[in-house]
Amino acid sequence: MLRLGVTYTWLDVLCLRQKGGPREDLSGLGQPLSLKEGDLESDRCWFRRAWTLQEVGNERIIAGDTPDGPMHAEPVDDNGNYETEMLTSFHEQWKRVKGIYRPFDPFDTLADMRNRVSTNPVDRVAGLAFCLDAGHAYHESETVEDAWTALVNAMPGYTRARILFLYPGVGLGCKKWRPTWEQVMTEPLPADVDRCDGFVRHDDETNEDWYEGPRIKQGFVRGLHVGSAEGVDRYGELVVRGTLRMRRHTFKICATHQFPIPEGTYTLLGSFSPYRRSPAYGWGSEKVTREFWVVGRSLPNQRFEKLSVIRIPDKGERERLDQCGVVQWGLKKIYLL
Repeated sequence: MLRLGVTYTWLDVLCLRQKGGPREDLSGLGQPLSLKEGDLESDRCWFRRAWTLQEVGNERIIAGDTPDGPMHAEPVDDNGNYETEMLTSFHEQWKRVKGIYRPFDPFDTLADMRNRVSTNPVDRVAGLAFCLDAGHAYHESETVEDAWTALVNAMPGYTRARILFLYPGVGLGCKKWRPTWEQVMTEPLPADVDRCDGFVRHDDETNEDWYEGPRIKQGFVRGLHVGSAEGVDRYGELVVRGTLRMRRHTFKICATHQFPIPEGTYTLLGSFSPYRRSPAYGWGSEKVTREFWVVGRSLPNQRFEKLSVIRIPDKGERERLDQCGVVQWGLKKIYLL
């Protein structure tokens, strides 16, 4: 670090307050970056620690780098192989390291944390806070589920909306609209996507979550009650009755997951774009239905119980849905169970 001209540096106090032997908290500070057999497989490896997931920016400097260190090794062929298998593995892992700030990619970030280890299990939850823009206080004695609940409550509303619209199953904990920590660490995770917009609000005093966005009060979903081969999208239909002469309209829908959706009549909550970009007028409000929908049951007192999620991938189908008059806007808060 002195070689880089650094006089002072900032250190996370949680990294320094470690239980262990004398000066163990300073074990790697100021040392050159080096590799030896077994380092990359060790639970102490930098690539595998839970806390280090939030420590890598898009502009990164390895303070322990030296001219003869592993960072300066050159590949020996066009396939990205290096002189040793260890060096090849090191550079492969380094290329996979992504920027720390990823509130638009919650599932990608969670997938990265699955491969990390920590001394205290709750550290894996706390290590996501900066990545997901969630100002969550660290409590070492918390259970992982309590820490996960607090983290979700502190996430931006658009991050929670992505969890609502993309996670295909039902939560098995205190909330059905979002998964538990055990679920996101053990079950298949959906891919993060662009254009999945919306906001799920949270009230700390009442511990309630709600959504304000487009809704279809009644829609008949069919064709998604059985699964298909792993990884194969399933296709079905959404049938609604329009406002003009109660005419029936049918739309093509799909599920990119294997959770069964029994044929039946459901309430659907839709993602939406609250703004559009106009070359002439800049940003302006416009109600545009997006492709992501939550399928569930309406309950008394504006309650909603999630069952699964679907998509309307075709833009023409979405425009036709907007035109038939069944998508309701400007309703009261819809409280998510």
